[in-house]
Amino acid sequence: MKTFNYKPLLFSVLIIIGFALLSFVYVSPIFDGMELRQHDVLQWKGAANESMQYEEQTGNSPLWTNSMFSGMPTYLIHITTSNVVHFIYDAFHTTVEHPEMIILMYFVWAFLALLLVGMSISLSALGALFYGLSSYFFIILEAGHITKCIALGILPMIVAAVYVTYCKDKKLLGSVIFAMILALNLIANHLQIVYYTALICIVFVCFVLYDAIKTKEFLNKFLKPSLLLLAGLLLAVGANFSRFYATYDYGKDSIRGKSELTTNDENKTSGLDKDYATAWSYGISETIDLLVPNFKGGASSSELDKESETYKTLKQYNVPNAGKIIKSMPTYWGNQPITSGPVYIGALVIFLFVFGLLYVTGPIKWWLAFLTVLSILLAWGHNFMPLTDFFLDYFPGYNKFRTVSMILVIAEFTMPLLAIVAVKKFFEDEQKELAFKKLLIAFGIVGGFLLLLLLTAGMWSFQGAHDAEMLPDWLLPSLLADRKAMMTSDIIRSLMIAAAGFGILFLYKNSIIKKSYIAVILLAGVVLIDMLPVNKRYLNNDDFVKATKYLFQPTPADRTILKDTDPNFRVMNFTVSPFNDASTSYFHKSVGGYHGAKMRRYQELIDSCLSKQNMAVYCMLNTKYFILPGENQQPMAQYNQDALGNAWFVKNVHIVPDANAELSALKVFDPRNEAFVDQRFTLSDTTFTIDSAAEIKLTSYHPEELHYTSKNANASVAIFSEIFYEKGWNAYIDNELVPHFRANYVLRGLEIPAGNHEIIFKFEPKSFYITDKISLIFSCLLLISFLAIVAMEIKKALTK
Repeated sequence: MKTFNYKPLLFSVLIIIGFALLSFVYVSPIFDGMELRQHDVLQWKGAANESMQYEEQTGNSPLWTNSMFSGMPTYLIHITTSNVVHFIYDAFHTTVEHPEMIILMYFVWAFLALLLVGMSISLSALGALFYGLSSYFFIILEAGHITKCIALGILPMIVAAVYVTYCKDKKLLGSVIFAMILALNLIANHLQIVYYTALICIVFVCFVLYDAIKTKEFLNKFLKPSLLLLAGLLLAVGANFSRFYATYDYGKDSIRGKSELTTNDENKTSGLDKDYATAWSYGISETIDLLVPNFKGGASSSELDKESETYKTLKQYNVPNAGKIIKSMPTYWGNQPITSGPVYIGALVIFLFVFGLLYVTGPIKWWLAFLTVLSILLAWGHNFMPLTDFFLDYFPGYNKFRTVSMILVIAEFTMPLLAIVAVKKFFEDEQKELAFKKLLIAFGIVGGFLLLLLLTAGMWSFQGAHDAEMLPDWLLPSLLADRKAMMTSDIIRSLMIAAAGFGILFLYKNSIIKKSYIAVILLAGVVLIDMLPVNKRYLNNDDFVKATKYLFQPTPADRTILKDTDPNFRVMNFTVSPFNDASTSYFHKSVGGYHGAKMRRYQELIDSCLSKQNMAVYCMLNTKYFILPGENQQPMAQYNQDALGNAWFVKNVHIVPDANAELSALKVFDPRNEAFVDQRFTLSDTTFTIDSAAEIKLTSYHPEELHYTSKNANASVAIFSEIFYEKGWNAYIDNELVPHFRANYVLRGLEIPAGNHEIIFKFEPKSFYITDKISLIFSCLLLISFLAIVAMEIKKALTK
């Protein structure tokens, strides 16, 4: 029996406790009963409210909601599956809903990943700080991008598991860790970060393959580990197959799928339109933000102090509330439409990364260097269209994601990793003189570049694209001066940080610092001094508010509408940005909403009709109330007497040849009496007689099941003010399944025989039910495999 050495475990626990203290101190307002008000968390809760209410009542999570964009699947909003690993994720997700736990997660996962690949405890802790303190991680936390936070937190562990499977002895353990962690990441369902994680791993595998062929060890170095990882991939994807397939299948019909419209073809891809996908493209010169946080002015709206030129000018012109005005100034002058802050990786990390490029040898360096360059070039988006066009047109899946600048998360992983690998090698290298020469060259490159920026600071214009629209002529020169001051101040700051890092390693090389762990502690201090003040610019105490019982407070307009006992009608709220806000969905069934994957046809309806206040289209969507700004801009409810209700009979159906004609026909039409149907749908007749006593009405409402009664002396066509989605919605007349069709570009139509009938629409996506059973089987296999292999490894560690 081996004597178990508890010291490494104890040391690791103490480090995690240190990470916890750092995380809690950072968000200290929580101890005063405050909470972080995160925009996207609130938007999600508004979007998911209907689903969650029905889940509380019935125990089942609906797969369709009518609360947003007039109706859409909940696959990317809120669903529950049979994946047993989901219970682990739910416990994990409940914990990391709190900001302090998300920050802690950044550190702990990176720490464990570095330990897994064989890094020492102290260097693993330092590397965790390098990774977890990236400014972007705190910016998205402030915004409430929780699933993205989780996916980025897990990312290092997935890559580490792949590395261990290929490069270490514990290949079976590495593969099963890979399977479990990937399964958790897929549950988070931030597929864009999963995509970037896959790209990191695929490029690594390519380097492994090259090395295996070169050394003629294809079987042991590549094939066996690849088969183990492939098995792990199948288990992870199989465990999430219901969610994964539903997302994939729905994606074809969302804005990430191909449009049927044939206009503006040069801007289209098989996924997102190019201008939409590249709207948030990092500027080429803006890339310097990775090293100098305020190089382009920081966030779109930043606070200036009373020493600023802007404040002095405001006081000079006797502008009232000057102190309040400078709290929100447009300091950003880059070319993105808007930004919450820069992707600042850190001056110390960048310096050590450059050192790693010069000093580290082998495929690891080239893997990380290649990915860093690729991610930066792709982040430039429309500023570097040859590469962007190639990836959008030919690289599988790339055109499904918007905000191309997000790919910088790859650099936020690769640069800290190469930095910590360089530090490790420096501590272990016996040829300190040669190592120091490389270190000196790296400092010369980074320090020289920063000095060049400082000397040439006056050559930049510091003018933003919309300055003339936002600021008076007499104030603009002062703001430009403040932008320059922000840049130069941060250039000097970054130079000092890089110099501090160089100084610590210089002292270690000359044995003035004799122990490597002391140098690690000092480097940790430098990275904290570097990153925490910058992160506080974007996530600070001002972002916390008093915890409230209710997420959204109903306005007088909301209360008026909520008195209506009709179970199913829609509301259009013009007091918010209607198609970028889900607060209305918290109380009502909204025409608008907030989601990055709304239905493609609905987005086209927004662009062509709803954004142009086409009242006929609003009426066909059963928009019973509009919320408009009233006296003192307070929201007021306006009743729309022309809303067409839940369903109605039409006299004429016009068959049109394609999507272009169908959408174009909605610009001027009479929705009460006519409908437009694509020629792909077959109807028995197109002209109908409606007797004076004919009616069709909703009798029962559930998000997944709608009941109607109809009566008409003649056979007829009814139009329903519900969104058509053939991958799940079924129509029944008197309990007999019957075909229905799409009408008016987005709605449902149904041929109804003469007489009195009961009509039921049910959302029954068979593919989801089938794939959910597959998820149950694979998740059980995954959990059993994980527990068995981990138990086996623990037993090996405790016995000879």
